[in-house]
This record gives sequence, C-alpha cells and structure tokens, in this order.
Amino acid sequence: MTMSVSSPTPGKGAAGLFTVVSQLCGAAYLYLLLKAAEAWQVVALLALLGLGFYLLEKRASISDYALDSFARVPVLAVATAAIIVLAFPFVVGSNTYILHLLIVAQLYSVLALALNFQLGSANIPNFATGASYGIGAYVSALLAINFGLSFWLTLPIAALAATLFGFIIGIPSMRARDTYLALVTIAFGVVVQQLLNNFTWTGGPNGLVGIPAPSLFGHSFADPLFVFGWKLPSQANFYYLAAALVVVAIVTAHRLHGSRIGLAWNALRADEIAAKAQGINVAWFKVLAFAVDAFLAAFAGTIYAFYVSYISPDNFTFLVSVTIMTMVIVGGMDNIFGVIAGAFLLTILPEKLRAFEDYRLLVFGVVIIGFLMIRPQGLFPQRMRRYGGKP
Repeated sequence: MTMSVSSPTPGKGAAGLFTVVSQLCGAAYLYLLLKAAEAWQVVALLALLGLGFYLLEKRASISDYALDSFARVPVLAVATAAIIVLAFPFVVGSNTYILHLLIVAQLYSVLALALNFQLGSANIPNFATGASYGIGAYVSALLAINFGLSFWLTLPIAALAATLFGFIIGIPSMRARDTYLALVTIAFGVVVQQLLNNFTWTGGPNGLVGIPAPSLFGHSFADPLFVFGWKLPSQANFYYLAAALVVVAIVTAHRLHGSRIGLAWNALRADEIAAKAQGINVAWFKVLAFAVDAFLAAFAGTIYAFYVSYISPDNFTFLVSVTIMTMVIVGGMDNIFGVIAGAFLLTILPEKLRAFEDYRLLVFGVVIIGFLMIRPQGLFPQRMRRYGGKP
C-alpha cells in the first residue's frame, strides 16, 4: 500500500516571501520578454518558460505550495500585484511599443475572461465574442462621433447594447447543442461583421475615423501623463484604464465563480441533464452566460475604439473570436489567472516571433503545440473548488 505525501504548509513569513518573490520574478520575465528583440533571446525565454511548466506538471507539490502561500497572505499578494501594475509604465519609460502591447494584452485578458464564463465555466462554445467586442466598439464610437457623448457615457450604453445582442443570440441558441451551438455563434459573428461592412452609417469597409480621446477631470488621454515629475507617454493613460477594467473583470469573475450562478454553470459543464434534474433552469443560465460575455466584451471594445481612434470591420473578424477561444484553452479553462496568462502569452508571442520572419506562424504553432503537450489541460488548469480553506 502506498501513501501520498502532501506538500508542507508554508508558514506566514515563508508564504509572504514566496508570494512577493514569485510575483517579482513573473514581472521581470514579462519585461524581458517584451524587451527581447533577437531570435535567440525569444527562444531562450520560451525554453525557460517551458521548463518551468514542465516542473509544475511533474511536481504537483510546487503548485500546491504556491497556492497555499498565496492563500495565506492574500492582502500582501494583491498589494504586490497592484504595485507591480502601477509601476510597470515607469519601468518601461518612453517605449510606446511595449505599452501598446500591454494595453492590447489587457483588453484581450478581459475578452478571454468574458468567454471563460461560457467556455470554461459552462462548457458553452461561443465564437461570437469578437462580434460583441465589435458591437461595443461601434456603438460607443458612433455615439461619440455623431452625438458628442463622452467616453464615460458611451461605456455603459455600449455594454447594455451588446448585452441585448447577447440575449438575442442566446435565446435561439438554446435549441442547439455542442457542435451545432458553435455553428450558430459562428454565423452570428459573421453576420455582425458583414453588417458592419455593408451599412453606410457604420462607415462600411472604411470604418470610423476621428474617435475623440477620453478626458478625465480636464486631462485628455491624448496628452502625456505626468506623475510625481515623471512624464509618461499618452499610452499610459489607456494602460491604467485597461488595467482598471481587468480588475473589474477579475472581481466579477471571482464573485460569479463563488456564487450560485457559478455553481450552476459548473453543473451544466459536468452534466446538463443531471443539472436539469436538480432543478437548475438550464436555458436561463445559458442565456445569462451569453449576456455576461457580451457585457464585458463591450467594455473592452469601447476602450479599444477610443484608444486607437479608428475602427473598421477588419478589427472584429471571426479570427478574433478564434484567438480569444485559444487564449482560454491554452491558459486553462475556468482558471482566472490561467486565462489572463494565456491572453498575455498569445498577444505578445506573435509580435516577438517576428524575429523569425517568414517562419513566424510556423514557430508560433509549434510553440503553442509544445505548451499544450507539456500542460494538456492548459498552463494553469482548473482546480477543485475549496470551501473553508479545504479542497
């Protein structure tokens, strides 16, 4: 008879040290990856990342120790993460390219978290997240250009409009399941993209130009940001705005995951028939998942539209939805941190692989396949729910 050996529970001091050091190492790795320009640098960093995930796969005690450490000092973990996020633009300095990558990665993190409610929590395939993203961008941009509404007013209006479309696609989708449901969402995404391309009032294929930059307390987001004598590029305004949206998405995801709604979604994922037998309103919770996905995606779309000041139907194609779904799968379904990690990796990696020139897409595919071979359930797989600190 064999006996399982559990990993030792860290003391509070050791847990705090591990939490701070691990987060600083993660931030340093992200900075090095963003700064890498040569092919050998990218390969070395990816090899290091692959080795780390290989050790996590072979030594489950490492991840258990990490989770226990973060659980022991949650306030310190959140405070450290907040300091790192706030300080990153100062470390980057005037490098607007890196800030741009970080902004896009944060917006994709929100999109991936939005889709995770469906794909990860409820096992509902949805290829229309890109369409909800586009609806939010276009509604907010049209309101700002044609009616002069400020960014802060268009943000909730665009979210409500996308949520309405979420209900519109969710209700008829209840008559389809699995592959057929995926086809319905694909069709919806294609229809939205074609409508944006053909309507004259949306700008057609030329899109919308001249979306005004947001302003807050008289400060325009198109102007540089001055903080304690430091001059940060104008992109820093949108970096912090996108970071705030990521925080909102994380809090929303955490609260929903621990609520009865999250439990109902997990019941649908496990066995829809059994969930129905237990009295769960399957149709309602499926539609709700569509609505929540569209609501958060519209927020990301609004920020994106005002950030780039120009949008077109080409920004919201079917490929965008596929990319978002890939981020959720690679990062780890129904794992908040894993989904964000997948979004950052799949946003930054294609840019860094430009060093391989004509072989960029080939190397990108090989890297993704390699990570999935090392971690078949995602970089940070879903973990068993914990109640009262016990699994």
